[in-house]
Amino acid sequence: MITHHAALIYTMVLVSASDREMTDAELKVMGTNVKTLPVFRGFDSADLTRISEDCAALLDQDEGLARALDLIRVALPVKLRETAYALACDVAVADGHVEQEELRMLEMVRHRLDVDRLTAAAIERGAKARSVAA
Repeated sequence: MITHHAALIYTMVLVSASDREMTDAELKVMGTNVKTLPVFRGFDSADLTRISEDCAALLDQDEGLARALDLIRVALPVKLRETAYALACDVAVADGHVEQEELRMLEMVRHRLDVDRLTAAAIERGAKARSVAA
């Protein structure tokens, strides 16, 4: 069992690691989210690295992805599932382009967290709009 904070971080790590490269832009978005968003109030941001490494270690195990998705689903109350999807989308668009592997991971996260397609489309559009440079 993991905490809801860890589940949100796991969700971001899954998307970032899905294309086998965690870029500086993606890591920066994860760090900024943890330090600034109200959902992480009370969370010690110093734990971000440890939790990210725990997730990466789990992904290296047999059935690690399925286990990570199960842990996320169990740890997140329904009211935070759309938040998790939004955080995942923010990470996906962080480096200016979304790889096929990231799109597939977003789809897996969406399905596992029961985020409906219309809501997901709105979240995705918002993430894209926030990521556009002037």
